[in-house]
Amino acid sequence: MTEDSSESLIEFPCYFPIKIIGDAHQDFINQISVLITKHIEDFNTKKIESKFSKEGKFISLTCTIYVTTKKQLDLIYIDLSSHPMTKFVL
Repeated sequence: MTEDSSESLIEFPCYFPIKIIGDAHQDFINQISVLITKHIEDFNTKKIESKFSKEGKFISLTCTIYVTTKKQLDLIYIDLSSHPMTKFVL
């Protein structure tokens, strides 16, 4: 059985929640917003949900984005994952 890499369980276009966990730096939210806006011009930064870790060392952001293709979603994940303050992207 072969697997076609272009197949996706997600139907596009759709709203998709991305969780980003990173260093609790004062500029982290802004930098993540800039990265997402690079791919989604009308991204509403006011819709970002944030929560600090118990000790305040990390911050978790949940960004619900409207994506139109798998490629767009993949590129967003690549950019978010490669950011130096990002620890995980789910």
